Amino acid sequence: MSQTMTLHWSPRSPYVRKVMIAIAEMGLQDRVRIVRTVTGGTTPHWELMKINPVGKIPTLELPDGTAIYDSPVIIEYLDTLHDGPKLYPAAWPERLTALRRHALGQGMLDNALPLLAEGFRPPERQSEPHKALWRAKLVACVAALEEEAEALASSRFSVGHLAIGVALAYLDFRFADLSWRDGHPELAAWHATFNARPSVQANMPVDDR
Repeated sequence: MSQTMTLHWSPRSPYVRKVMIAIAEMGLQDRVRIVRTVTGGTTPHWELMKINPVGKIPTLELPDGTAIYDSPVIIEYLDTLHDGPKLYPAAWPERLTALRRHALGQGMLDNALPLLAEGFRPPERQSEPHKALWRAKLVACVAALEEEAEALASSRFSVGHLAIGVALAYLDFRFADLSWRDGHPELAAWHATFNARPSVQANMPVDDR
């Protein structure tokens, strides 16, 4: 029997959620042990930084002590450990499409996280121009995805679908006021099918550290 890997994890991180959904899609749940690891705020997590100097989650520890980060690298590694459908297509141009879609979903999260953090600052210290910029980028991404929704629905589930689905779910989780479904019916319909996947239902976001 294969040795167990360790995933440094938080229930509300969308990057971690992406990895957890991938693990379920691959059927690798029995091979990964999750460890609650808090990395937010201003206190360095020195133990985690011994294996991942960036000090961020998700971080995956292999049985031999090797540490893998961040989420795209972890998922691509895990994709080599199972015999089912691959999240990273091997052939081009399907692989390029999956990688581009993943970059879009990851970029949405990379804009949503600082927007969320800015909202926690005292009102007088918040940057309204930065908040407007991040929101504008999110709105543009959703508009672009509406144009691609039919292609998303008709193509095989990949790491690109995973990243986009998690990013849109994070907008629901943290930015309900964006109402991203308004005016985007095809994207909303596709996301409903994403949310219905057992792997997604088993790994819903939780507002906890």
